[in-house]
Amino acid sequence: MVQLQEAQSFTGNSVKDAPSNLNPIAATELRPWGSFTILEEGRGYKIKRIEVKPGHRLSLQMHHHRSEHWIVVSGTAKVTCGDEEIIISSNQSTYVPQCTSHRLENPGVIPLILIEVQNGEYLGEDDIIRFQDDYSRAK
Repeated sequence: MVQLQEAQSFTGNSVKDAPSNLNPIAATELRPWGSFTILEEGRGYKIKRIEVKPGHRLSLQMHHHRSEHWIVVSGTAKVTCGDEEIIISSNQSTYVPQCTSHRLENPGVIPLILIEVQNGEYLGEDDIIRFQDDYSRAK
């Protein structure tokens, strides 16, 4: 039921008026660094809401089959993309090209909330190469 409420707040209307390709029953997946929820997906794209706990970061990783666009909703993001490192905050965005090492980190004291838009031919969660991971997850 929580996801139906999220779908309603996402569209600004009632759930019955939500677009047919919106996935209102997708579960929020918990991770050691926070969580993500798939808001919508279709052929060649996926949209997620990502929340990163203060002081936590995702693995330094790469994807062979997708690029990612990150838009910060609230909080501050420290983004590593290739050899570059930037800080972005609310209403700012960045792009991560396919096959580029990257990491997302929350250096702040409040949760980092962002929207991730993935584009590519394959968007499975198994398209990930981890180079470094604070939580000792398998590569």
